[in-house]
Amino acid sequence: MSPSDTIEIELKFDVEAGLPAPELFELVAAPSNSEQSTAATEEGRATEEGRATEGSIGDPETYLLEATYFDTADTLLAKNKITLRRRTGGTDAGWHLKRPSSVAGGRRETAISFEDGGDSEVPTALREQILTVIRSAELVPVATITTDRTVTIVRDEHGRSLAEFCEDVVSAESLLPGGSTNRWAEWEFELTGGDHKLLKRARKLLLAAGARRASSESKLARAIGTQPHDDLVRALPKKASALGLVQFDLATHRDALLMWDPIARENGHDAIHQMRVAARKIRSILQSYPGAIAPEMSAPVADELRQLAEVLGDARDREVALAANEHLLARESAPADLVRVLIEDEQVRHERSLKAVRFAMSTPRYLQMLDDLDRLIEAPIPGHAATQDARKAAAEAVGLSYAGMRRAEKKLKNLSAWSPEWVEQLHTVRKRAKAVRYTAESADPLGRRALAKAGAEAKSVQTHLGIFHDTVLNREHLAKAARNPALSRDALFVLGRMDAHEESRGRRAVRKYRRSRR
Repeated sequence: MSPSDTIEIELKFDVEAGLPAPELFELVAAPSNSEQSTAATEEGRATEEGRATEGSIGDPETYLLEATYFDTADTLLAKNKITLRRRTGGTDAGWHLKRPSSVAGGRRETAISFEDGGDSEVPTALREQILTVIRSAELVPVATITTDRTVTIVRDEHGRSLAEFCEDVVSAESLLPGGSTNRWAEWEFELTGGDHKLLKRARKLLLAAGARRASSESKLARAIGTQPHDDLVRALPKKASALGLVQFDLATHRDALLMWDPIARENGHDAIHQMRVAARKIRSILQSYPGAIAPEMSAPVADELRQLAEVLGDARDREVALAANEHLLARESAPADLVRVLIEDEQVRHERSLKAVRFAMSTPRYLQMLDDLDRLIEAPIPGHAATQDARKAAAEAVGLSYAGMRRAEKKLKNLSAWSPEWVEQLHTVRKRAKAVRYTAESADPLGRRALAKAGAEAKSVQTHLGIFHDTVLNREHLAKAARNPALSRDALFVLGRMDAHEESRGRRAVRKYRRSRR
């Protein structure tokens, strides 16, 4: 199967059945001469207001769309603003998965056509995208929706599609226990190439024509009456306990872990890194506040997260190494044998590590860890310090981690600069700084300026020493490549130059670290 991904940005309105659509040509008609004169004398005002450009409106086309929506019996997908459907009719028959995106006002849609094999059962590629939401629950039909749709395309002066205006008459039947049938009319205006200025003009035009703000964000929500899920921990009370702070932070990073999961499976940009960070932050919270939750409950989750971070870490290290090789080779005239060793062979290893990530995240063990993490948040067994004031607990936790960083730095001063032991100790300082940063960030909801200052200081240390650590790893990788007996003299010469660049970059990072600690 070959899924296609798009970001859906649309307006949705409720309308009375039979309400005539407005004249859409207003959206693309060129301004009149008087408007042009006004625009010229008002110093760009028309541009700021999104003045229309020339274009055309296509002939309306009518389709009959028949869709079956799938969810768990307790509608976990709908509660998380996710919809999964199998739809026939129209120009995009197949399976469609819609879920929130980071684009303002947009939803991410993944589609698999029937021609690509997604006919009778939920395609594996889509099921993987929602695995962390449904876990081991079965997907069942929860609604059928039939839509009589009339589509009108709005085009620019070159004939390119800017948007689609849909006039829908909808018949829906909920298949949930006690469900009912419903019928309504709505309008949708979806961008296909236009910008938000066009969307703004369309909103004004359609509201003026008699449209009303939609009562539900999706057809499914209206069909089954499901509202978005309310998380257990939404806000931290002013007088929070240590346990309350831990629950709040765990929920925040659990949500980040779940958000990055489907993107990491596809090797989306920075997803492996961000998911690994989320896993590490959860472990850091459990380690920084050991008395908040009973260890017999928190320790198994922390151990599973450690192993997950290791799998993600291997993929991330391969990703970083590949990016570093590409960057270093970009400034060199490298022979083909060196490109093969540093790029092509590394790409193979990187893809192998990604397969390991996808496998690890599809096992019952991983899903069980997520269930256990949910229980830590929703029904934790209180530890001996659970009722301690959150502000006091956070101050103690940050203080302990900061003291650990300072001890590591003190030990560093007693070692010979640039010796193997000194380099290893710099790595320890970096790890301790990361612990300070994560612990301080866990206290952000409390608004303690002193703790935030400690976190910012640790972040600076982590950043400089992180760059140095990257160069150490890169130089080890280059040295390993240089031991390849099949490499040419030209390749070895280039490797030497690359190593010199990395050594210089590492020394600059250490100098910045030293200056920051004076």
